[in-house]
Amino acid sequence: MTLLSAAEAAFPMSVPVIIAGGGACGLVAALAAHDAGCEVVVIERDPLPRGSTSMSLGALCAVGTADQARHGIDDNADIFFADVMAQTKGTADPVVARVIGAASGPAINWLRERHDVPLTLDTDWPPSFGHSRMRMHVTPGRSGADLMDRLLAACDRAEIPVIVNACLSNLFVDRHRVAGVRYARPDGSLEDIRCDALIVATCGFGGNHAMLSRHIPEMAQARYFGWEGNQGDGIQLGAAMGGALADMDAYQGLGLLAEPAGIDLNPRFLIEGGIQVNRDGLRFSNELDDLSGQGARVMAQPESKAWVIFDERIHRSCLDLPQYMQLRSVGGVQSADNATALAQRTGVNERGLTSTLKTIHPGVTDQWGRAFTRPALAPPFHAVLVSGALFHTQGGLVIDAAAHVVDGAGQRFPNLFAGGGAARGISGRGPSGYLPGSGLCSAVTLGYIAGQSAAAAAGEMRSATPA
Repeated sequence: MTLLSAAEAAFPMSVPVIIAGGGACGLVAALAAHDAGCEVVVIERDPLPRGSTSMSLGALCAVGTADQARHGIDDNADIFFADVMAQTKGTADPVVARVIGAASGPAINWLRERHDVPLTLDTDWPPSFGHSRMRMHVTPGRSGADLMDRLLAACDRAEIPVIVNACLSNLFVDRHRVAGVRYARPDGSLEDIRCDALIVATCGFGGNHAMLSRHIPEMAQARYFGWEGNQGDGIQLGAAMGGALADMDAYQGLGLLAEPAGIDLNPRFLIEGGIQVNRDGLRFSNELDDLSGQGARVMAQPESKAWVIFDERIHRSCLDLPQYMQLRSVGGVQSADNATALAQRTGVNERGLTSTLKTIHPGVTDQWGRAFTRPALAPPFHAVLVSGALFHTQGGLVIDAAAHVVDGAGQRFPNLFAGGGAARGISGRGPSGYLPGSGLCSAVTLGYIAGQSAAAAAGEMRSATPA
């Protein structure tokens, strides 16, 4: 990833705003810049824009949405900020955490009302895993793939060009300013475009073993359940230009990756009262206090595996989840009429499992602080084998409240912006600061902010350029 001098460029074409990356952040940024009256082009490395968003559950947290108001949810940016800082133990960037809290609701409302992306409050996801309010939003298909399809359709309706099979390789720079980009085609040919502003909305670096070994060594050998193309390209380009990096050890872990199918089990199974046990039939944590950190806890168990145990009530409440439908279709759910039969089917220690199930009933607060309020688990039982995994890195380029990339001295680049996996998120340090839905929330909200900011920067540059 190298920088090229703008003086050496002979651009065959020019676009006010270029967006590198066609995931949720990039597509939302394109819509925002377009709505601000700015011509925009998205360049995407893959043949079809998908990325980490498409592999996710498609749920994002948001504050102050119209749907929250319709359900009488008392929530605001200050409450969200307090939740973020509590979960991250004060290590999240307070500026970005506040601006995401304030802008997430308007971003969701705008997507719904202006671009027909129907993100609605998921009332089946109560406050949990660090959220003090009900604030998870989903599209009707309840998947990241469905969200991506709807964002792509919105860009298509807006006639926003999305150039695929275009891998960002170089930036043309003029001191502290981006002048244009170079991208490579699959056949090795190179194409250059001039721009007035650039938004780096590319991926994290979960697929880059060298970067993982350097920044998150404890996860370098972990199973990676993310987009293999997440090589940290945008982070490296921004850093080459002098952009500061932060929270590079932050990541979103998974403790609910169904084996051997490789399907992400929805946390609703735990929220509704399910538990996780190891092969000895014993629980080993509070399953509801640290969604991301639970991945490392599962990996610490024998054979780095655990079983999610739930009953018929929970099974029926989750039948509408797309991932669960898929898991059932491939035989990934074990069922039995009683605990003894379930132990035999799963290979879990019968005595341990039976003893554990007897301790799960309303009114119990366990040794890890989990308070059980749902009905006791009752036969027939169901079980899913899961492993721990790395899903997405959360560190990246430091940005300000307008999504400008910031250098090591705290000075912002006037026309370089970042979001999505390329920017530092709001998870603080390590895995345990991650709040459910905060990755997609940051991607969508920072895309919304960056698109508006880039359009304004492009307009200022064109106004200052002599005709």
